[in-house]
Amino acid sequence: MAKIKEVITTANTHNILASGTKITGDVHAEDDFRIDGSIEGSIHCKGKIILGNSGYVNGNIECTNVEIWGELTGNILCFENVILRASSLLNGDIKTKSIEIEPGARFEGKCSMYKEQHID
Repeated sequence: MAKIKEVITTANTHNILASGTKITGDVHAEDDFRIDGSIEGSIHCKGKIILGNSGYVNGNIECTNVEIWGELTGNILCFENVILRASSLLNGDIKTKSIEIEPGARFEGKCSMYKEQHID
């Protein structure tokens, strides 16, 4: 009988917060994180954050990449790319390397961009 070896990898892993679910407190994630529920607290993610259409965050976000479809009240510190989709509502400041804003996106705050690999 042949042995089957289970291989565990984190290459395509991600976290999902489903619609109707609420977290109160700060969140720390090693991998990508999709938010369709709500979070009252800051998020620190080493991967990409997707804030879905029904997603809401009241707190700051620190991540590698972020794509906003829903609503964020807080600041973004993003090491690579921020995307504000047409359905997004952002009340807060952005510090990032690059940004894309679709027509219809609502953004109240300021944005600063940098060229170096790290943020001061």
